[in-house]
Amino acid sequence: MRSHYCGQLHADMVGAEVALCGWVHRRRDHGGVIFIDLRDREGLAQVVYDPDRAAPFAVAETLRNEYVVRVTGRVRPRPDGTLNPNLPTGAVEVLGHTLEVLNPAQTPPFQLDDENVNDDIRLRYRYVDLRREAMQDNIKLRSRVTRSLRAYLDDKGFLDIETPVLTRATPEGARDYLVPSRTQRGAFFALPQSPQLFKQLLMMSGLERYYQIVRCFRDEDLRADRQPEFTQLDMELSFVTEDDITALTEDMIRTLFKQVKGIELADPFPRLSYREAMQRYGSDRPDLRNPLELVEVGDLMQQVEFKVFSGPANQANGRVAALRLPGGTALTRKAIDDYTAYVGKYGAKGLAYIKVNDSEQGHAGLQSPILKFLPEATVQAVLQRVQAQSGDLIFFGADKARIVNDSLAALRVKLGEDLGLLQGDWAPLWVVDFPLFEYNEPERRWDSLHHPFTAPQQTPGDTGLHDSLARAYDLVLNGMELGGGSIRIHDSALQLQVLELLGIDEQQARDKFGFLLDALSYGCPPHGGIAMGLDRIVMIMAGARGIRDVIAFPKTQTASCLLTAAPAPAAPAQLRELGLRLAGAS
Repeated sequence: MRSHYCGQLHADMVGAEVALCGWVHRRRDHGGVIFIDLRDREGLAQVVYDPDRAAPFAVAETLRNEYVVRVTGRVRPRPDGTLNPNLPTGAVEVLGHTLEVLNPAQTPPFQLDDENVNDDIRLRYRYVDLRREAMQDNIKLRSRVTRSLRAYLDDKGFLDIETPVLTRATPEGARDYLVPSRTQRGAFFALPQSPQLFKQLLMMSGLERYYQIVRCFRDEDLRADRQPEFTQLDMELSFVTEDDITALTEDMIRTLFKQVKGIELADPFPRLSYREAMQRYGSDRPDLRNPLELVEVGDLMQQVEFKVFSGPANQANGRVAALRLPGGTALTRKAIDDYTAYVGKYGAKGLAYIKVNDSEQGHAGLQSPILKFLPEATVQAVLQRVQAQSGDLIFFGADKARIVNDSLAALRVKLGEDLGLLQGDWAPLWVVDFPLFEYNEPERRWDSLHHPFTAPQQTPGDTGLHDSLARAYDLVLNGMELGGGSIRIHDSALQLQVLELLGIDEQQARDKFGFLLDALSYGCPPHGGIAMGLDRIVMIMAGARGIRDVIAFPKTQTASCLLTAAPAPAAPAQLRELGLRLAGAS
């Protein structure tokens, strides 16, 4: 039906006869001459109809936005003074010979050039929203990203292998989506949170290098970078170390950014230990473009009478940290109050501060409600440690370490965004040396920081397995975790030991993971892998607000599809087939 896409027209085609198909982006009637901006996936073309061709001109008079049409005509130069340098096809236009309406359209629910459309309306009419140039660019970028990743891994000897979607529940850290079985009443499949165990089994099968661009499912609370169903690039390799996997992943990401965006990333990516990342940034996914850092001052506060500081400073799980904001004395009291309210969302009970109006005047050059509670020598020691200068503002966090880290990390990010502090465009890094476990205080048990199949470092001096560091690594870019992975446990006895530490006894382990434990005992090679969030990679490359803008048909914050009105009630007959009855139903 077409000879060219609209966006393919150019000056060298002058005189050519073309056939175009697409949507009417705009119709303009200029004194008897009708101009149609015709849009398809590749761009816009201007088509001109004049009264000399009465039949197509009459049809052109009836057109409205989003009508689907087919046109034929001849490419010609645009008249002097009408060229559009902002449009790839802006040097030419098509003199229309024929015009066929393939399908009329109702008035769209919103204008495609309206940037302030309610998100729910966009998702309800997603097929219209996806016609917008920005959305089409995002979807095309996603396609280029997946093509680049596949080509890279294919060239490195990886095999693209599918793993099951209907499987059984495993402890991945989030709730599973359950699927009832019709043929086995009372039994349920789980949709996979990741292909973790299957990709390990592929290594035990001798396939050595596996990858998959795979859909995963997690029934969890959503944020801008979360969806109940998401896509990840999943990889697993045999006979490798951490350095092998991180080096290959680095090269893949550098190649991706170079091929798709023309961006040169650092070589090599810097590395931070988990401990150093938490000490300096309060987060295990810090944005290194932000120059602000946390500084530990708890040791300086242990003897002060101000219990707000000395209490956490003397607790094993407490922390007192400072965050210096250069030039921060320019902040108004209202701005400081707003930041205080902001950190309250992360559990902070307040936000103490000291303004350094003049560092040369000692105590007299400072301004703060807390100065009267702190010895002058302590204050000066703090200022010296954070390297305070005139005009600086020092924020403090004092509480349990988790609350201090969460609140000051969030404050650091917000100050960086609000005050334009970010330096450079791209800051990748690896975070390594994670703890293998973290203690769950409310439930008084140990949890895996990543997952229970991660191998321990078992470094000298460990007092027990729960004190070991993990052979794990996370890739972070601009403050966002792109992916994470680890070297896996390949010894069945060690795997049982880890599961036991997590409160899973041998019988429970056999019930849940008997197939894995058996496989480990039949000659399992050392292996490891990584999973990269494809949605996040595309989002950050596109500069999008969230991953919904790079997914064709995403869900809402309540895990609903407004387009199809899913989830929806099941018919009673379907429930009976599955042996299910809704609670409260008769």
